[in-house]
Amino acid sequence: MTMVTALRRYPVKSMLGEALTEVAVTARGLHGDRTAAVVDATGAVGSAKHPRKWGRLLDCRAALGEPVTVGLPDGTALFVGDPELDARLSKLLGREVSVSDDPSRGGVLEREVPAYEGGLPEVLRSTARTDGTGATVTSGGVAAGTFFDYGAVHLVTTASLARLRAARPASDFDPLRFRPNLVVDAAGVPGFPEDAWVGARLRVGGALFRVTVPTPRCALPGLAQAGLPADPDVMRTVAREHRVPVGRLGRLSCVGVYLEVLEPGTVRLGDVVTVQPSP
Repeated sequence: MTMVTALRRYPVKSMLGEALTEVAVTARGLHGDRTAAVVDATGAVGSAKHPRKWGRLLDCRAALGEPVTVGLPDGTALFVGDPELDARLSKLLGREVSVSDDPSRGGVLEREVPAYEGGLPEVLRSTARTDGTGATVTSGGVAAGTFFDYGAVHLVTTASLARLRAARPASDFDPLRFRPNLVVDAAGVPGFPEDAWVGARLRVGGALFRVTVPTPRCALPGLAQAGLPADPDVMRTVAREHRVPVGRLGRLSCVGVYLEVLEPGTVRLGDVVTVQPSP
């Protein structure tokens, strides 16, 4: 039986999030997910996909509330909208930043080009540049009207993580490294079962999703986060074991899939996941 074994949301983009037992899924994704983001004076949206610039965000933890609360590395908890939070984050990151809950402004997303194969679409290679941090980066935009990179919901299966763990037993392929919204146990299914779900519909509790594309990975899963040590072999293993076609972007290193919400509803731990062929 395929079922949900973990639910997570991340109220502030690229900060650690919170575990849930149930969540309302809206047309834009999990309620409260990526409702805010840290932005700087250049219009860049804080993303640990550029770790030299934004990696310290992974030392912070956000929880949904009225308003969202951010726990800082020193244990201080401050609300989004409090000028003191902006000041503390500016000191942490070494430049002036603020927390925005208005995704309508759009913003630039910067991604560090990884050293491993399959980490950068060939169509973007000519746009890469070296920025002030010394990193080679590419730039794009957030998904319209959101702080998401692309998909509204991200799913990872335990089977995929087990397959990677078997290929590299010395590394910890904890699902937290991949920042999924849904972790699904595809019992008894070997390999990367979600590859076969692209284009299909998934009924999960009261919500219905369509699987859109595999999820390309950046350097982020190999960073230190949530008590997990830095481990560049995590993504080297993904690049070696699982490079798959992603639309017109070519074969990329992927773990998990993105989902589009077709029918909002409530999802709970233990909900059965039913794969329905595309109509």
